[in-house]
Amino acid sequence: MMAASKPVEPQSGTGLPRWQLALLVGTPIVLGVGAVYLWNRSRTKEKDSKDGDEERKAPEGSASPVQGQHSAPNAEHENMSPLDRAQSAKNKGNKYFKASKYEQAIQCYTEAISLCPKEQKSDLSTFYQNRAAAYEQQMKWTEVVLDCSQAVELNPRYVKALFRRARALERLDNKKECLEDVTAVCILEAFQNQQSMLLADKVLKQLGKEKAKDKYKNREPLMPSPQFIKSYFSSFTDDIISQPLQKGEKKDEDKDKEGEAAEVSESSGYLKAKQYMEEENYDKIISECTKEVESGGRYTAEALLLRATFYLLIGNATAAQPDLDKVINMSNANVKLRANALIKRGSMYMQQQQPQLSTQDFNLAADIDPSNADVYHHRGQLKILLDQVEEAVGDFDECIKLRPDSALAQAQKCFALYRQAYTGNNPAQVQSAMDGFEDVIRRFPKCAEGYALYAQALTDQQQFGTADEMYDKCIDLEPDNATTYVHKGLLQLQWKQDVDMGLELINKAIEIDNKCDFAYETMGTIEVQRGNLDKAIDMFNKAINLAKSEMEMAHLYSLCDAAYAQTEVARKYGLKPPTL
Repeated sequence: MMAASKPVEPQSGTGLPRWQLALLVGTPIVLGVGAVYLWNRSRTKEKDSKDGDEERKAPEGSASPVQGQHSAPNAEHENMSPLDRAQSAKNKGNKYFKASKYEQAIQCYTEAISLCPKEQKSDLSTFYQNRAAAYEQQMKWTEVVLDCSQAVELNPRYVKALFRRARALERLDNKKECLEDVTAVCILEAFQNQQSMLLADKVLKQLGKEKAKDKYKNREPLMPSPQFIKSYFSSFTDDIISQPLQKGEKKDEDKDKEGEAAEVSESSGYLKAKQYMEEENYDKIISECTKEVESGGRYTAEALLLRATFYLLIGNATAAQPDLDKVINMSNANVKLRANALIKRGSMYMQQQQPQLSTQDFNLAADIDPSNADVYHHRGQLKILLDQVEEAVGDFDECIKLRPDSALAQAQKCFALYRQAYTGNNPAQVQSAMDGFEDVIRRFPKCAEGYALYAQALTDQQQFGTADEMYDKCIDLEPDNATTYVHKGLLQLQWKQDVDMGLELINKAIEIDNKCDFAYETMGTIEVQRGNLDKAIDMFNKAINLAKSEMEMAHLYSLCDAAYAQTEVARKYGLKPPTL
């Protein structure tokens, strides 16, 4: 199993975890927005963003009337130009606004609009925007949208009006138009304001979830590539169903007479399914397991678990869960089968963002089969996802105690320690973890995982040359592992800004495995950075069709919607994004 290039909990098969991708391509700005909007990754200080937001909520212009205007005698007021009278009305409105007298403020801004000469577009747009601010305080969202639209029509790059309209559109549940407005704000502000970034992220996530819910329900189940399936099963060592056909599976039948053994073997859907597994004829496994289950064969528990596993692999958790539930509740079933079913159901729950249920299943697996190394290995990966690194290290230690030859657990323990030191900014512990990686690759030179995880840590430390060597060793050991090529491609971008080499390596990944959603997703993010937004959308759509979970599909829809919104904004405002 290549956990460096696949999910930390291998069952989910959802591509590289976001936090690992962040380490590779630069930390996203807020809540993953940086991974979505790739035109700029500047951070904004919290204070600046708060100040910016306060400024946006207030109307524009002085809160007190211009000296001499409001207190001027009527005759003098009559002699003022229409624009001056409009400004005076606006200033009066600002004073009411500051006193929270929004109805009076609206009347003043309405007067300013009626007095202002139509050719004074900049002033007129300000008056509309100020009236929208007062309507916003009254939660009159439709009026806010109408007034902001007038302001933007008069002043197309009016950031304050665009952002106010975006907020009102969100309240009116018009997410698509809200996204376009907030995307325009992000670009016009060069991604410097946290408030607009947060709103963009929120809307993208909502849109992604809505689209994924609908699409995932009606998707055609898709078998992953043989490379992915083999990699998945290699992450288990105590899993009966993933072992090759053993003579032991026929011993009980042999006790009676040899002829009967052949007959049972011939009619056993489960044993046929195991044969198909060895032949990598994965599409026939679910139907053979169903035959075993429906006939009430002696391998019913194994068939249920194998069928559930393949349902999970094709992304059909709804079908997998009843099978897993049955195995878990079979008190007379082999404890290894029940523990394995709990690990898989726990990983499924984690993928469905139900960490409490996930933790319960892993803990129950540890209770019923305390000597099962897989339980601790996979629970350790879950703990990393939950940012419980110390507990993860404890689980990896337990796994190593039970299986001292588990190179995978040794490498992942090192990565957990490294991540803890790196995020905690502890140079001494970082160095200790790096030494740990050296030790792992020395003791387990055939473990591709060790090189891959070490390469990620080296990339963080900007030791790009050595990281590149580690990926090469990975490729030597597992030449058909597409995700290693994607990582190596990302490294070329970060190290040498070599876009051509990066894309060449990612294209190589797609050649090796045309079902590698991680490759299409990465290609899409690179095309966004290059300003090729149509190509990016095409890549994200390919990844969406390969997504193995609703959560992953929602994330990919967010990327696609972000690219689409940027395309629309660039067209509408004549903006050209900075490119790689």
